[in-house]
Amino acid sequence: MTVPERPALSLSPWSEGDVDLLRASNTAAMTEHLGGPETEEQLLSRHRRYLDPEANGTMFRIVLLPGGEAVGSTGFWEHEWDGEAAYETGYAILPEFQGRGLAVAATRAVADAARADGAHRYLYAFPSVHHTASNAVCRKAGFELVGDSEFEYPKGNLIRSNVWRADLRGRTGH
Repeated sequence: MTVPERPALSLSPWSEGDVDLLRASNTAAMTEHLGGPETEEQLLSRHRRYLDPEANGTMFRIVLLPGGEAVGSTGFWEHEWDGEAAYETGYAILPEFQGRGLAVAATRAVADAARADGAHRYLYAFPSVHHTASNAVCRKAGFELVGDSEFEYPKGNLIRSNVWRADLRGRTGH
């Protein structure tokens, strides 16, 4: 059995010019499990938050190598779960790049970045229980399924989510 090659990508810090990447991800198909597309005002507000990592966590543009094409976004931010300070992560891969293992590679890379930051033991992800592909990303990236819960995202929108956890002080999962 041959092991598939991991796609080559890098994570670049979110920048002012990445607002168009955020707009490209703001479609009905891309936000189906997240409460639907944001208004332009909401999108610009989120973009401004992404530009302030000290206050809002670290966001990245996912860059496909060697060409340098932006294919999506990921990041990690502070999140309290089960009474404990932790990190949360999320990811988005543009439709034309989906199905290539990029979300798994990016999730592993963001876990490495959170591990290097070192402030918390756990990194959580909360995909909808109905989002098969996103749950597969968590499993393939080495996260452990620890349960399910009602989760609010975006604010005012409750969804039933699986609770996936990566131990940043344990095995890397890849």
